[in-house]
Amino acid sequence: MTQGTPSVFSALDNAKTQLYHFKAIVIAGMGFFTDAYDLFCISALVKLLGRLYYYDPTTGKPGKLPDDVSNAIQGVALCGTFAGQLFFGWLGDRLGRKKVYGITLVTMVGCAIASGLSFGSTARSVIGCLCFFRFWLGFGIGGDYPLSAVIMSEYANQRTRGGFIAAVFAMQGVGILVAGAVSMAVSKFFLLAYNPPAFQDNQVLSTPPQADFVWRIVLMLGAVPAALTYYWRMKMPETARFTALVEGDHKKAAADMMKVLDTDIPVEETKRNPENSYGLFSVEFVRRHGRHLIGTSTTWFLLDIAFYTGNLAQKDIFSSAGLVPKAPAMNAITEVYKIARAMSLVALFGTVPGYWFTVFLIDKIGRFVIQLGGFLMMSLFMAIIGFRYSNLRGETCKTSKTGFCHGHPHEFMVLYALTFFFANFGPNSTTFIVPAELFPARFRSTCHGISAASGKAGAILAAFLVQRFTLDEDPHKIKKAIIGLAVVNFLGFLFTFMVPETKGKSLEEISGEDGDFGKGGEGQNGLHSDGMV
Repeated sequence: MTQGTPSVFSALDNAKTQLYHFKAIVIAGMGFFTDAYDLFCISALVKLLGRLYYYDPTTGKPGKLPDDVSNAIQGVALCGTFAGQLFFGWLGDRLGRKKVYGITLVTMVGCAIASGLSFGSTARSVIGCLCFFRFWLGFGIGGDYPLSAVIMSEYANQRTRGGFIAAVFAMQGVGILVAGAVSMAVSKFFLLAYNPPAFQDNQVLSTPPQADFVWRIVLMLGAVPAALTYYWRMKMPETARFTALVEGDHKKAAADMMKVLDTDIPVEETKRNPENSYGLFSVEFVRRHGRHLIGTSTTWFLLDIAFYTGNLAQKDIFSSAGLVPKAPAMNAITEVYKIARAMSLVALFGTVPGYWFTVFLIDKIGRFVIQLGGFLMMSLFMAIIGFRYSNLRGETCKTSKTGFCHGHPHEFMVLYALTFFFANFGPNSTTFIVPAELFPARFRSTCHGISAASGKAGAILAAFLVQRFTLDEDPHKIKKAIIGLAVVNFLGFLFTFMVPETKGKSLEEISGEDGDFGKGGEGQNGLHSDGMV
């Protein structure tokens, strides 16, 4: 911490790791657990919705959602998330992190329950109602991104800040895993309770009416973890950096932190340098942080194209690769169970470990190296899957009576899981962490929201455009899509060079705010004006 910076920030940066840090990780992390559960549990349920509401009696085959309806169900929550990230990110810098935190949580709880209660007299009205509530569910989820990241970054000490923020984000992996596990448990319960036939040509028998409860219960259970953490979120004090740097009340900032951290924080009377009080839409902001914002936004955009395509298209890729039988070979509830099982295996062996590798290593090897390596390895594994897709899938798929392929499904699963491992031990974690560190406190939540919204723009592109290559399970289209995603990841590798390393520096040093007090100036900034370390 440079000379002239208030002691409250120095105390936060040098505070020993203690119980409240871990409590903050759990409180903020449960929001991300809920976010991931709500966004990704739908992947196991989309085919069930098609069989329930889009059965055509003239064909006698299991129902299937039209492509635009399938895209809407999966993509509408992402559209809400995009809007929520921008709105709540901005609001977090205006009203404070704590006040807005509660609003996002209540929105998530209410809309998760309402999604499961979607009603209507026709298939279109039920799906329309579901999409309406999932949009607002996404809106609440969107607010959780900038607020959770910024709160954790502003609470954390300097030495382990990256690991703390990464631990919050790692709960996303646990949420994805639990989404698959809950879908498995609920579908298994109905399979055991009602014992539907394993296979029937008749749609009425292969899609029992009890299946309508499966998707509703899975969606509504997403409200439980968010509701359980509401009380503790409201008990958290406002972050000292917002109170001191944005509201200008250093005494209250010190008092709030002394309530929760085991350290004495002397209060210094300081005055902000008016020359450094530039606005977000100013030439000075563009000069200091314009390149950073472009870098964080672009890399998150490219990452989410690949990450969300891979997650949302799992149901189609698993069927095409032979990991899950074709729909006519099983009843609707069994199909949910098998898709959820495959999702859970990928999450358990690929997704979750990747997050925790980041937690333990990010403050040792740095954000830049992890992001660069992650993009490169994702590109490599997706290229291998794409160019070898015909061999991995097996050429006998078209003639297999059981719906299983005789290719190399286990090798496919390993390569697919490795892609997700390096997404999470890579850019999926670092794109969340770095925007919470780079920008000044008065813009931090807004800039994180802009970066995150850019990512969700990529996710929306994945849901509404890229997935068109997988919806009909055409192996040639899937092959082209996967190769295209390898190229997208390589572009992410290149754009990473626009994002500086933040390891080992205080937030004020990174953002240049250590020059906002006393004699400090831009020369004390840990990052030069060209954005490099």
